[in-house]
Amino acid sequence: MENLKVIVIGAGLGGLTAAACLIRAGHDVDVYEQAPVLAEVGAGIQISANPMHVLADLGLKDEIMAVGVRPGAYVFRLHDTGEELQRFNLAADHERMHGQPYNQIHRADLHEIIANKVLALKPSAIHLNARATHFVESDKGVELFFADGSSAKGDVLVGSEGLKSVVRKQMFGDQPATYTGDGAWRITVPIERVAEPHLEHVMSVFMGPGGHCVCYYLRSGSLLNFVGCIETDEVSEESWTMRFPKERLRRDLEGWHPAIQAIVDAADEDGCFRWSLHNRPPVRDWSTKRVTILGDAAHPTLPYLAQGAAMAIEDGAVLTRALQMEGSIPAALQRYQRNRIDRTARVVETSTFNRRLFHLPSVAEMRAAFANRKEGEDRNAWLYSYNPLTVKLE
Repeated sequence: MENLKVIVIGAGLGGLTAAACLIRAGHDVDVYEQAPVLAEVGAGIQISANPMHVLADLGLKDEIMAVGVRPGAYVFRLHDTGEELQRFNLAADHERMHGQPYNQIHRADLHEIIANKVLALKPSAIHLNARATHFVESDKGVELFFADGSSAKGDVLVGSEGLKSVVRKQMFGDQPATYTGDGAWRITVPIERVAEPHLEHVMSVFMGPGGHCVCYYLRSGSLLNFVGCIETDEVSEESWTMRFPKERLRRDLEGWHPAIQAIVDAADEDGCFRWSLHNRPPVRDWSTKRVTILGDAAHPTLPYLAQGAAMAIEDGAVLTRALQMEGSIPAALQRYQRNRIDRTARVVETSTFNRRLFHLPSVAEMRAAFANRKEGEDRNAWLYSYNPLTVKLE
C-alpha cells in the first residue's frame, strides 16, 4: 500500500518514530499533540540494540552516539553494603552480539532528535494544542475529532498517547489499573555536585528489601540519572511531573549505600519527582479496521526492564512494514498486532518478574537468586537480538 493518509495521536517517542518511518515509506502523516510545546519530560532512557536498529536506519545513530553514554557494564549490588552480586559487560559485548550499541540518553535529547527527523521529512507534520476527544471510522476512512470542534480525516489512525490514550479508552472502555506497591522516585544531578563516593561508569542497580535504585550517566557523563522504586502504601498520581519533598526521598533511602546518599544530597530541593506505578490488564486485540495503537497505549510496560520506549519504537517500525505489504488496511493492522502481541506480552511479564527479583526480602535470597542467574546478555538474547526491520512477519 502506498500514499496512505495516516493520523498519529501523540508526539512522544513512539508516535514520532512511527511518523518518521511512515513518512519515509511514502505515506502522508500528520501528528497531533495536545501539549502547547513540543517537548518531553522525564530523565534518562536506555536504548538497546533492538530499537537502535530502527533509529540507525532513520539516520539518527551519530546524533544519538554524540549525546549518549555507553555503559561499560551492568552491575547488581546490595542496597546498603554495595556488595556486588553480579556483573556483566555491556557496551562492547552488546554491539558485537546484537549489531547496534547500547546507549543511555536523556529522554529530552532523544525526543528532539526524532522530532527534528520528522520535521525534516515533512515540515508541517506536527500539530500542537490538538486534544483529541474521539474518532469515527467507516469503510472509507477514519475521522478524528478535537476539543476545539475541528477534525482530521485519514485512511489510518494510530493512537500513541500512552497510558491515558483516548483511542484505547474508546476501544476498550475504562480499564482498572492495579497499584504495584511501588512509588518511583526520579532525579537527575550534575555530576560536579555529587560528593564522593562516585559510582563507576556502569549501570548500577542497588537492591534491598522493599525497593531498588537504578543509577547511570547521561550527556557524556556530565549528568547522573537516578530512579528509585520504593514500596509504599501511599498511592499518588500517575504522573512524571509530581514533585515530592526531598526529605521524603531522604527518609525512603535511609540506610542505603553512601553513593546513593551522595546523589540524594546533591538533588535540588524542588527537583525530586515521584509517581505511582500501576499494572493494567493486557489486551490481545488492539486494532479495528482502520485504527490501531502502539507503545504504552497498547501494552503498558513497567520500568523494571527498561524496555517501554524500545517497544514503542519497535511497534512503529513493524507497523510501517505491515502497511507496506500486500493486502488491505484491516489485514495490515491485524498483521502488525499479530506480530507484536506475544513479544510485547513477554516484555511486560519479564519486567513484572524483575520487580520481584529486585525486591527479595533477605540478603540470603538475593545472593542465591543471582548466583543461579545466567549472564545478562545470554539471559536476554531473545530481547536484544530482535531486529524490527528484518524479523519475519507472519
